Amino acid sequence: MMLGTAGGFFRHLDAGKWADIGQATLDTLLMLGGSLPLTLAIGLPLGVLLFLTGSPQLHRKPVLYGALAVLVNLLRSVPFIILMIVLIPLTLWMMGTSLGVRGAIVPLVIGAAPFYARLVETALREVDRGVIEASQSMGATTWQLVTRVLLPEARPGLIAGATVTVIALIGFTAMGGAIGSGGLGDLAFRDGYQRSHTDVALVTVVLLLVLVQILQMLGDWLVSHYSRK
Repeated sequence: MMLGTAGGFFRHLDAGKWADIGQATLDTLLMLGGSLPLTLAIGLPLGVLLFLTGSPQLHRKPVLYGALAVLVNLLRSVPFIILMIVLIPLTLWMMGTSLGVRGAIVPLVIGAAPFYARLVETALREVDRGVIEASQSMGATTWQLVTRVLLPEARPGLIAGATVTVIALIGFTAMGGAIGSGGLGDLAFRDGYQRSHTDVALVTVVLLLVLVQILQMLGDWLVSHYSRK
């Protein structure tokens, strides 16, 4: 009786559907692989700039910091689905399409980079002020201070922030599925919600949870590895 019930619940998971799930998983990984490096490449220098222009010990520039802070806060506060819709003209111009994996990269980066920038700023604020002052007293330039002191000292926090960001990106890819970005979120919305295939929705949720758990464990290991004993 239990087997019959289970077979009835998972009746939509035939070979073709498993192939769709496999492709959706691959699309989600491609979206992460395409957006995460760009997110980190933009978010890291933006976070460093926020820290430098907001720190009274370094190159404080209240006007520039205020403008950057407003921009970052605005982009962080817009719900991702709305951001994707607003950015459709820009996405079409840059990528040639607003759908699928390619169409998701631009809004993913624009949505996640400011988020990571704030985490970078927070990690840099936790660097010992004495270390910064000692470096300045020895005549370190701003570039040397950033590359040889701030970033190495804040490395565990930067990795932890990157871990949080990649998990946020997974959530963004899932939400983007509602407007055709592809991936597991798209499959869950089309089959799980619109067609009421609960079994398909359950599998996509489990796969997303597994992906999040793997990335969180990897991030935690890296933080532990680079933290000072």
